[in-house]
This record gives sequence, structure tokens and C-alpha cells, in this order.
Amino acid sequence: MSDYPRLLIAGTGSGCGKTTVVCAILQALKNRGLAPMSFKCGPDYIDPMFHTSILGLDSANLDIFFAGEEGVRSAFVKHAGPVNVIEGVMGMYDGLSMGSEEASSYHAARILSAPVVLVVNVRGMALSAAAVVRGYMGLRSPNAVRGVIFNQVSPMTYPALKAVVEKECGVPVYGYMPAVPAAALESRHLGLVTAQEVESLQSKMQLLAEAAEKGLDLDGLLELMRSAPPLSAAPVAARKLGDVRVAVAWDKAFCFYYRDNLELLQELGAELIPFSPVNDARLPECDGLYMGGGYPELYLDKMSANRTMLESVGAAVKGGLPTIAECGAFMYLCRSIDGVPMAGVFPTDCQNMGRLNRFGYKTLYAESESMLFSPGDSMRAHEFHYWDADEPGDALRGVKPTGREDRCAWVGESFYAGYPHLYFPSDPAAAERFIKKCLLYREERAQ
Repeated sequence: MSDYPRLLIAGTGSGCGKTTVVCAILQALKNRGLAPMSFKCGPDYIDPMFHTSILGLDSANLDIFFAGEEGVRSAFVKHAGPVNVIEGVMGMYDGLSMGSEEASSYHAARILSAPVVLVVNVRGMALSAAAVVRGYMGLRSPNAVRGVIFNQVSPMTYPALKAVVEKECGVPVYGYMPAVPAAALESRHLGLVTAQEVESLQSKMQLLAEAAEKGLDLDGLLELMRSAPPLSAAPVAARKLGDVRVAVAWDKAFCFYYRDNLELLQELGAELIPFSPVNDARLPECDGLYMGGGYPELYLDKMSANRTMLESVGAAVKGGLPTIAECGAFMYLCRSIDGVPMAGVFPTDCQNMGRLNRFGYKTLYAESESMLFSPGDSMRAHEFHYWDADEPGDALRGVKPTGREDRCAWVGESFYAGYPHLYFPSDPAAAERFIKKCLLYREERAQ
């Protein structure tokens, strides 16, 4: 029996149905009263929101580039529940570069000793489905695939296809998910729409759970989870520095955050105060400000019309309020987005480039002193956006895993603002500097 029953749901590639299958399994297990915990490999924000909406618990990212192997094990052990479902990223072997499985779902499964169930969209396939499965089983050693789930197959076709794959590949098929049009999840340029934008989300999740109960061998999947070997990891904890209030932008426009970032700030002493730049009248009373990314471009007119909030945030940042603004939040602090006036803290304008812009992982290197960094400091980060600014900033050197470099971000004594989303645990000293700056700001304001 495993101390952390677990399995990793991998896919043959993006769009094969991993998220649909994972959501169906999570909702079905919750309906059975099993209190599942979910995880997402890689830097994705949106899939964990769906997991959270289903479970009523925060999902957690497991990102090897950000945290390293031991950091991923520690994060899993920290958050693990009675049963644990890990959603993979892209295709099972897709990693940091075209020819590498580093930081892939396969890599994560090895680190966590997690059995893998491969989701295969078998629409239009017969014996070819077995060729796909055998290819995924045999590409790397050791083979991590312990089972298969078919997506987009009918109940009538499933028994024959299951028999073929089990005979040819020697691996169990744990069921199928048919097309459920009434539960379809829409997509946009950054992936699925966010969970809070989906109408009747819970009804859709229940439809998926019903399909899972009918089509998947949930008892077999639970048995597979419990076959995972024991797992241990060193706990990681931060020392509290003091009590501060950090306002966190949280609404439909700004909702892209890493759970590890928020928890590290809390461990250091931050009380997180959520507010809505779209709907609230002004910034709440606070000692620091953290604004993440999201889809601000969908709410431009409403944000621009909310002048009291724009002026409140703009005046606070210009007045020295310790501020971290990532991606969409950086755009909010610029002069305009697509010609629509914003807060005007930074004298630059943002436009939609019509394609992914500076996409992917990077390591940020500091060359000067600022709120978060000293010269020589580095932090892991990720970019995923279609927008750009005339002046996106050049204070930090960004280096991709391929070695390609660029310049990015605006930094100063009281702010970080730029397109890269930061991963604080990769440089805990930066998070500590932010909290210390918040403490100093509070003391100075009190005087």
C-alpha cells in the first residue's frame, strides 16, 4: 500500500483530452467521498482552476524547471491527499527542448514514482491505436505506462479496441470517455477559458463524472494508485518575518497565480487581501501589492471606466507601495492596452501581436540592485502571452533553456513589473526582500 496513492494522467499531445479525463475522474472520486487531491505538471494556471472548482481545494503545480526534482517531490508530499491525480503537460515526453524529456510528464512520473495512465484520442483509429500505445511504452526505459484510457470512442467500438490494444501491448485499458457535447469546455488563445467563465460548470462536471462512472474502471484506477511505492521528501518551510497586508488582484481579469508563490508569501507573514481591479472602487488598505496575469484584454472598457481604481493603484505604486506586477498586471500599469487608457505608471503602450510572444521558460538574471534582486541573483520564470509593450523593460537578462537571451522587465526600489511570471521558491530571498520592503513601507507610513 502506498503512503501517497497516486497516478499521473499523461497524453499523446495537447488537445488529446487529458483535462477532460482528469476532471471526470476527480469529480467521480469526489462523488464517492474519497477527497482526491489534484496536481498539474508544468507552469499552467488554467487547468488547476478547473481542478479547484471541482474539489473545492487548491490544486498545485509540479514544475521541474521551476523547482527541481527534490522541490517537486517536496511540493507533492506537502499537498498530497488520500488519493492523488496528477495531470501531465503536453505530450508525455515533451520537455524543455525538441529532443529532451527533461521537465516532461515522463520525467515527473519518474521523480514521483507515479504509475502513468496514457490518454489516447482514438477517433478514426483501429489497430493503429495499438501502434501509438506501443510507441509511448517503448520510447524510453524504464517504461512508465501502466494503463490506457481511450478518448472520443463510442461504447459500441470500445470492447473490440480494448481487446486489440491489450493483446498487442500487454497493458490494461482502464476504460473510455465518449464525446459529451453538453460538457464541452471552450478554448481561447492561451488554452481553455478559465473555470469562473464557464456557465453551469458544476453541471458539466457532473455530466463528465457520470460518463466516467459508466466508461472508466475507477476501481481499477484506485487500485493502480495504491500500488505506487512509498515516497518521501524533505519539508521546506520559510521563517516568518513579520505581519503585513498584501493586496492580491483576484477576479476574472487577474487570476493567474502559482499556489507556491502565494503560500510562500503567507509563510513569510503576509495576509493576502483579495480585491478586484475590475469591480472594486479602490485599492484596499495594504502594505504591498501583488498583481498576477490573466485576461485583462477582455475587460478593457470596464477597467478603464473604473477610474477610481486606476487612480488608486497608480498613485499607490508611484508613491512607493511595494509592488509585483506580472504579465497582464504589468499591462494594467502601462499607459494603455490596445488604445484603451490604463493606470499610466509606466510610459508605454501595449498591443496584441497576433501570435505567441516570447513564449516559454526563462531564467532571469539581475545586474543591478532593486526591490527583489541584488546583482547576480537569478529567478526562474515563464512567459505565455500574445501581447507586447513598446517598452517591455530591459532591467533583467532573460535566458531560455536553449541559451537564447533577451532583456525584460522594469525594476526599481519598490517594484517589479514585466511580462515574466515569477516563481518565488526558485529564489526565496527575493520573496523575503519583498516582505521586508512591505514591513519598511508600513513602518514609514506609520511614522
